Amino acid sequence: MAVTRRRLMEQSALSAALLAMAGACARRDQAAATGLAELDAVETASRIKSGELSALDAVEGAIERAARIDGRLNAIVTRTFGRAREAAAQAQGPLGGVPTFVKDLDNIAGVATRFGSRAFPFYKGKEQSPLINAYLGLGVVSLGKSATPEFGLSATTESIATGATRNPWNTDYSTGGSSGGAAALVAAGVVPIAHASDGGGSIRIPASCCGNVGLKTTRGRFPAAYPDNPALPIALSVHGVQTRTVRDTAAVAAALERPSEESGLAPIGLVSAPAPRRLRIALVDKGLKDRPINADVVAATQAVAARCAELGHEVTPVALPFDPVLEDDFMLYWAAFANSVVSSWEEVFPWPPNGFAFEPFTLGLIRFFRANADKFEPAVARLQAAPDTFSAVFDDYDVVLSPVTAAPPPPIGYLGGRVDYETLKERLLDYVQFTAFYNISGAPAISLPLSMSPDGLPIGAMFGADHGDEKTLLELAFELEDAMPWRERRPAIFG
Repeated sequence: MAVTRRRLMEQSALSAALLAMAGACARRDQAAATGLAELDAVETASRIKSGELSALDAVEGAIERAARIDGRLNAIVTRTFGRAREAAAQAQGPLGGVPTFVKDLDNIAGVATRFGSRAFPFYKGKEQSPLINAYLGLGVVSLGKSATPEFGLSATTESIATGATRNPWNTDYSTGGSSGGAAALVAAGVVPIAHASDGGGSIRIPASCCGNVGLKTTRGRFPAAYPDNPALPIALSVHGVQTRTVRDTAAVAAALERPSEESGLAPIGLVSAPAPRRLRIALVDKGLKDRPINADVVAATQAVAARCAELGHEVTPVALPFDPVLEDDFMLYWAAFANSVVSSWEEVFPWPPNGFAFEPFTLGLIRFFRANADKFEPAVARLQAAPDTFSAVFDDYDVVLSPVTAAPPPPIGYLGGRVDYETLKERLLDYVQFTAFYNISGAPAISLPLSMSPDGLPIGAMFGADHGDEKTLLELAFELEDAMPWRERRPAIFG
């Protein structure tokens, strides 16, 4: 996204709108907060623009919290605190001066990118993607890189290369993946907002595990994060953020969305409040292929459905609106992605893929792909046909409500990087039953931190909408943020 005169005017208008949002949407906990950890990104930016807070003070506060807290979380893999202090002095834009982290799957020029792997120990990207340029162009100040599993392939953040990232609600448990480092840093109040990405649930799963808001946008909504890859014709992954408030998520959606003439999508605009219209909500509370769902997750999902009905929405139980064969197709496509990454490594290094460079799950995926390469083309055809089937659901419903994951956050080690391939594959398929369908279809979905397990761990609720309809999801999210508030809850490790 080039910095054009038009873009500068748009950002100036958005800055003014965010200032208005900070006043109109001010929450008591934000307006009265004196500790910087309590502030969301919109409030932080507002105080910086008003002169009440300097960008350097906001960044220094985040650096202090990172230094004090991360020893218990292990969520930061590369620290660029010196660069952040320098950048704070220059920070401009709608979120100018707000501290953040960038997920360690994406390049920041001149900064190490480890990809959560031992295979690329000395890599430094020379260029940034249009998406990262646009995100940093909002004026956010990166303090470094947040942890991710190897190549973002898992639903937990426990890479062998960088160690397990721990949940601030209870450090014996997972943060989810693959944006688990980002989720932990936001949930713990180190930063109010952090870059994330989602190729099969990797924004929504960590948001659910850590008690954050996590929006997966429609495919093509934001600038490109990766160059086109002919070997992978479906762009499963989209980028976004981890936040603690709906208004932060809405602000980033408005700031990063491409013009409609580029994206082909109706604009989201700056959503700042619930909508009066009542929705037709399809409730999915049963697993795929008769796989079990944890009783606490079922109860939480049904409680959210009941609250939606109390608010006047029409809730109807339905079956998961996807052909189960798509799970198998997605798994093969996921393996093709792993194979593509490892193939690039093979072009540089003279050794075959091995357990010193790669984790068991990565090696298992490439073996699986290479043994089933003849099935890849028909699998891609079915995946490419899926969006039309899914879109038909919205002839009768406005949104779909389901769990994010089939269980609360698992203990550290259950999905960890040292688990053998076959065991981990089956555990992941049981745990992640709902999120990948939105990556297949390209449709938007959001995880909201509406429930807690009896053990005191967050349980998210996922709402999905038709292609291009993030606005409905954000309006509903604002309503539920008021009706089922989560802002008073704090993890054991915070600020």
